[in-house]
Amino acid sequence: MDDAELSYVKGAQAPPLREDTIGEALDEAARRWGDIEAVVSVQQGVRWSFAALKAKADTLAAGLIALGLSQGERIGIWSPNNAEWALTQFAAAKAGLILVTINPAYRTSELEYTLNKVGVKALVAAAKFRTSDYLAMVESLAPEIATSKPGALEAKSLPTLRALIKIGG
Repeated sequence: MDDAELSYVKGAQAPPLREDTIGEALDEAARRWGDIEAVVSVQQGVRWSFAALKAKADTLAAGLIALGLSQGERIGIWSPNNAEWALTQFAAAKAGLILVTINPAYRTSELEYTLNKVGVKALVAAAKFRTSDYLAMVESLAPEIATSKPGALEAKSLPTLRALIKIGG
């Protein structure tokens, strides 16, 4: 047996794997359990049912597409755990985007490296977390944010980034 054969393991075949997408799974959950809670964030005072999560995910997915993001492009999330994190995950899946999770402990240089390495087109970010001012860190890398139009950022140090989306209004 060569190394290539050893690197692949085929698991159980029964029951067969489901072939629906994450977005389709959310749609089915909303259909089946619409009024049941899907996301609870006690610290935020948020309680969303499956139906509410689906509606919010559909709206955010449409907004991401309206920003000019296309299927297969990368969207980053830089935030601690919160309801918007889960929402972004489902919206990205519904829009056909690849979600790139950014470590909440990253400093400015690590953020810059990551965004450029993977070609993130849009970044969803919390304003702050603990001692980190995320927005100030992004703005230090892309001062062009202050004068750019939504979805049309052209930052010298972050050439692929087109949009910054702030969590929390």
